[in-house]
Order: sequence, then structure tokens, then C-alpha cells
Amino acid sequence: MATLKYSRQREAIKEYLSHTKEHPTADTIYMRIREIYPNISLGTIYRNLSLLVEKGEIIRINGIDGSDHYDGNTQKHYHFLCKDCQRILDLEMDSIDHINDIANKNFPGEIEGHATYFYGRCEECN
Repeated sequence: MATLKYSRQREAIKEYLSHTKEHPTADTIYMRIREIYPNISLGTIYRNLSLLVEKGEIIRINGIDGSDHYDGNTQKHYHFLCKDCQRILDLEMDSIDHINDIANKNFPGEIEGHATYFYGRCEECN
């Protein structure tokens, strides 16, 4: 596998995502990174986001409205999606990894993991 060339723009995207609890879209990331690199294109943002997801350095979350959101926290955790304001919030809770065993009981293959989103109304919309 070829070594990936260092990119200041890619590092700026990672840095921004590592310091926010928000789960921004590519457009929001683009607006923030443009403050540092005014000539950066939206295409460069999308390419770097895809690369960072592929490398496992960030997470892509599909929002309620179908738009992709990004999370710099790659530790195992769960997300809450508000049906009203569309915000995505980190959900503090114990692991539910035991559902892998439950799912595996009657499945002829091998369950390796799961993706779980919780839906409802956030505190501000409730």
C-alpha cells in the first residue's frame, strides 16, 4: 500500500473534527476550513473526508435528512438523532455489545459488530 502524502488541509479537517462535539456536514466543515485555507475547494473537503473515513480516522453518520455528518471521535459510542431539529448528539450509555451475541444466535454467518442510532426529540425540542 502506498504511503499517503501529508496534507495540511487534511490535518486541518481532522483537527477541527477532534475539537468539536457537533457532528458537522461537509458544507459546515468547508466553511470552517475556508477560514484557514481560503482557496480550498468543496471537492477537496469531500475527497479528504472520504479518505479519513476509509482510513478509520473519522466516522461518517447518516443524518435523518439523508445528509452525511462527520465525527472525529472514533471510540465506540452511540448517537442520538433528533427528529425535529436534526441534530446528532453523542449518547452517554453503557455498551450494548451483547446484542451481537443475540443477533448471532439464529444467524448462520458471523456477526462482527453493529451500528445503532437512537431517535426521538432532544431536550431543546421536547
